[in-house]
Amino acid sequence: MTRIHEIARHADTLLECSRFSDYCPNGLQVEGGRPVRKLASGVTASRAFIEAAIDWGADALLVHHGYFWKGEDARVTGMKRERLRLLLAHDVSLLAYHLPLDAHPELGNNAQLARRLDFQVEGVLREDGIGLTGRPAAPMDGQTLADHLAERLGRAPLWIPGGADRPIERIGWCTGAAQGFIEQAAALGLDAYVSGEISEQTVHVAREAGIHYFAAGHHATERDGARALGERLAGVFKLQHVFIDIENPV
Repeated sequence: MTRIHEIARHADTLLECSRFSDYCPNGLQVEGGRPVRKLASGVTASRAFIEAAIDWGADALLVHHGYFWKGEDARVTGMKRERLRLLLAHDVSLLAYHLPLDAHPELGNNAQLARRLDFQVEGVLREDGIGLTGRPAAPMDGQTLADHLAERLGRAPLWIPGGADRPIERIGWCTGAAQGFIEQAAALGLDAYVSGEISEQTVHVAREAGIHYFAAGHHATERDGARALGERLAGVFKLQHVFIDIENPV
């Protein structure tokens, strides 16, 4: 019989959570009393995800985007109340890992995105390991890379041509809301940079720095980390595991 605290301790150590100063608590966020036999993973602990996991019979949930973010209203009302009510009423636990799951060199969102896109990893974008650099399987032009992203991620990216008329050979990527790292990518002399979201100023940086930019979707780029971690934990603790993908166009 596996208790949620055993799973949390193992995941906390595996992801080296103590290394990170994050925007939310990592690890066990909501404690349920049920022994864990069935684990459901997903990107965000939305109501739709919770309901789908409960319907499947999950004892514990594992997500990248959990609760209790810095700066948010701490009151348990409205949407937050309903999400927590569902978890507590069904005695279901919630594990959430944010930056540690972005940075892990094997199970992390960025490492898993490289696998999905056939990118060869050569280095890190930042010293904390969040964001990676490398090369695509073969040099390609901007349109070919946009088509490749669309085919592998199931959504068309927003491509901002960087004005550099040369093949894309060196590339950087960081999943989610990492558009602000484009200047670091440009400073490294990369030909292209891929993240999830885009901001107004990102367009100007791409054009002026001469680097192709691809906004491939926050949700689309962060589906694989939670899935990979869920599969690893299921293997270690002999659990049933399912990844539940709640459609999100962003």
